[in-house]
Order: sequence, then C-alpha cells, then structure tokens
Amino acid sequence: RTMKRQTTLTRLSIVNAEFFAFHGVREEERDLGGRYQVDVDVWYDTMKAVVSDDLSDTVNYEEVLFLVNEHMNGESCELIETLSFDMASAIIDRFAAVRQTTVRVRKLNVPIQQVLDHVEAEITVGREA
Repeated sequence: RTMKRQTTLTRLSIVNAEFFAFHGVREEERDLGGRYQVDVDVWYDTMKAVVSDDLSDTVNYEEVLFLVNEHMNGESCELIETLSFDMASAIIDRFAAVRQTTVRVRKLNVPIQQVLDHVEAEITVGREA
C-alpha cells in the first residue's frame, strides 16, 4: 500500500441499527414508544487509514453509532424528517473527515390503518467546500 497523489472517497455504511424510541406526532407514540431502524452512510477520504491501518486515522463507526443512539434516545421529535436531519448534521459537525452523510430513519410501527412495512425519511447533508 503506497500513498499516491490520488484522493479516494469511501462510503462506510451502518445498516439496520435498531432502536426502541419515543418519537412521533401522536402522544401515545411518545408515551409508549415504537421500533425504529436507522441507516447511516458516511463518505470520507480513507487514504491515510488505508496506509496506516490505524483506527485513529478513520471514522470510527462505533462513535457514529453512539451519536445516533444519543439522538434516538434523547429529546423526542415529532417528525422522522427532523430526527434524520438532526443526526446527519451532528455527524457532519462531529467528524471533520466526513464530506457527506446520508441518514435514513425507518418507523416500523406506524399507527395508521394501512398494511405497510415501514415509513422512511432520508436526508443527505454535505460539508460546505
């Protein structure tokens, strides 16, 4: 592994992190809670980490999950759009190496009279150049 003058962009994905959380428009959703899944994609230059093979040179996905967990188990949001945006913004703010992140929040227990698998909100936030 040699470092040349090229830039590589890696996508690191966290898929189907599951939470029981207390978000929603309806009071019973905020009181009783429900099941959620979260996906996070982060794009960043991993060349330094590839050469060093050292965790301190990359984005630690355990730290990303910790941040997601803080939001899922923190202050209640009415909208999954708000929750997605708050997590994506926090990831960009916390990890200087991240150029762009996409967060998907799926609500698995949707309190409506339709048969459906889930409702999902996805947002992408990028770092200003």
